[in-house]
Amino acid sequence: MASSLIKIKELLNKLSPSEKKAALFILNNPSRIADLSIGELSERCGASEATIVRLCKILDYKGYKDFKVSLTKHISQIQREASGEKDKYTDVKPGDDLKSIILNISYNNKKSIDDTLQIMSVVSMKKAIEALVSSTRIEFYAVGTCHIIALDAMLKFSGINKITNAFSDSHMQMTSATNLKKGDVAVAISYSGETKDTYETIKVAKESGATTISITKYGQSPISDICDINLFVSAPEISIRRDSLSSRIAQLNLIDILFAGVTSRSFESVKKYLQNTNNAIDKKMLK
Repeated sequence: MASSLIKIKELLNKLSPSEKKAALFILNNPSRIADLSIGELSERCGASEATIVRLCKILDYKGYKDFKVSLTKHISQIQREASGEKDKYTDVKPGDDLKSIILNISYNNKKSIDDTLQIMSVVSMKKAIEALVSSTRIEFYAVGTCHIIALDAMLKFSGINKITNAFSDSHMQMTSATNLKKGDVAVAISYSGETKDTYETIKVAKESGATTISITKYGQSPISDICDINLFVSAPEISIRRDSLSSRIAQLNLIDILFAGVTSRSFESVKKYLQNTNNAIDKKMLK
């Protein structure tokens, strides 16, 4: 699926009524957009040309032409989706047989990574990696199921001798954030971008002078709005624990990319710590 359509789906509920009208027309008629001028699209969807341009800019395109080029590049995927081939997330329903559950969950997990790649900004990823490389201290803030992601990140970065924490208690997180300073990095992990505890903590971390990074679903949110660097993931909204299934896989994959990027960027200075960590872990293995 084209990244432009993923972006629209993620932002749909936050658009104005006129923007949503244009967005829904595009989602329902993706293969027709390449042949429509902005005037023709305006007439057919019932939204003004200014609204369409505004929608394109919300989606991080320079304008309608730039948006249309992006959409056209993926026309083959769009046509597969329109023809009904399996290229969509599949919900798990009560009473599903085990084989269907296995296939659907596995497919959704793979798809969440593929769709996240479509919306990933290499520029933002590079900024995040550079900030983590030069950091004196890294704090990962998350609650609930997202705290699992924070623990995974802490474990990885500790292995290359980075001073890092992932406190589970919100009071400890706030204490940590209060004592950060310039040169430190704080990472807020919340798929919705609206988790109150995480928002309050990352806000204090920013006020303390730390560089702030968000990991949320695509689009504006309270958390992404206040962070210096925004990293986005895409995942399906399914009825069974949507917050802890595919979104978790996409977030873990993003953490792996950050860790690999930091390790590659500073390999000469961290290789001895990697070896020390591997040696220590080896001693804990049954022979």
